[in-house]
Amino acid sequence: MVYRRTEAATRRLADKRARILKAARDLVAEGGWAAAQVDHVAAKAGVATGTVYRYWSSKAELCAEIVATVSTHEVGIVRAVADADGTPVERLTGAIRAFAGRALRGRRLAYAIIAEPVDPEVETVRLEYRAQLAHCFERILREGIMRGAFPRLDPAVAAACIVGAFMEALIGPLAPAKGTGPRADRHLVEQIERFCLRASVGTSEAKP
Repeated sequence: MVYRRTEAATRRLADKRARILKAARDLVAEGGWAAAQVDHVAAKAGVATGTVYRYWSSKAELCAEIVATVSTHEVGIVRAVADADGTPVERLTGAIRAFAGRALRGRRLAYAIIAEPVDPEVETVRLEYRAQLAHCFERILREGIMRGAFPRLDPAVAAACIVGAFMEALIGPLAPAKGTGPRADRHLVEQIERFCLRASVGTSEAKP
């Protein structure tokens, strides 16, 4: 007789997997990738270490899924801003503000996702995250160019430059040893917005 897993058993396995993934994510948010040792993840999730390896073959594979999960959520937020009503300039500014503001509010996790050294397997997912973000900005830029709000640049290249610029500007302030307050964070977001907008609009005036 062939064993068939019941719906309840399948749900329990999925719930356990989700609990382990959340435990790992929380540890990274507290102490970076070094904090997400498999035995620590297992203890926080309330499971045996071997149980973690039932779902992920290595720590790198688990960390790669953390990046994928977080990046999917963050890209969704930026995409929602990109697709919202408003002029291309307003949406570009809003998307940058949303990303930078959220990164600064969850700075330890953001630093791990964006900049902390990782295994090649995790880096591959991180690069895909940046590509998805750039695609969101490319859509805004492409429309803005068509409407005359931005100068005629290659929107894919310009979008990659914008993502690179605001991520680089965030790395220092997000670093664990760096402590900044709300006022400094607001100033940083404002300066990132102004730079990226100036780079996009060029010497012309922003148009609706």
